[in-house]
Amino acid sequence: MSRVIRKFTTRVPQWRPHVTPVDLDTATDEQRDALSETPSNTKISDYVLVLAHDPQALGARTPLFNGIMYDEGGLSRAERELGAVAASFVNRCIYCAAVHASRYNKLKGEESTMQKVFFDGEKADLPPREAAILKFGVRLSQCPPEITPKDIDTLREQGLNELAILDLTLSTALFGWANRLMHTLGEPVDNRI
Repeated sequence: MSRVIRKFTTRVPQWRPHVTPVDLDTATDEQRDALSETPSNTKISDYVLVLAHDPQALGARTPLFNGIMYDEGGLSRAERELGAVAASFVNRCIYCAAVHASRYNKLKGEESTMQKVFFDGEKADLPPREAAILKFGVRLSQCPPEITPKDIDTLREQGLNELAILDLTLSTALFGWANRLMHTLGEPVDNRI
């Protein structure tokens, strides 16, 4: 028995797919090739196995994901995770928010930031740099055309250079897309019931 999780949490739930994941034992060569590079070098998740039904798209998605979230330079890893959380919060993607909040917590060695974000959203009482990153991520996720030069100036005032601003934009936008796939293809569940 399991129940769908509807509230934000930093405890990563299980993701239950609506579509049967590709079985590695019966996967085609093209699917296996697309699965050879996994996000964050972890085990292959059910989500990625569902995406493997379209190996060409998965083969393009994984290097893009890894480049946006893990390449060196620009925005820190933790701040990229904060951008992902901002998008996931706006889009109410409980699973993605939990995964990336958990990664942020591990990278930063603290949990209070994500607790504040999940409780107060973009109005969370955060240090100025984190507050600016969160606010930008929320605004970009709510309505991209409403981003103005003032939003960019606010990021610059907090020490973000051009590459860091690009990284934040890409990590936030990536999760605007990923959240919609997660919502459509499955749901977060708690199997401890």
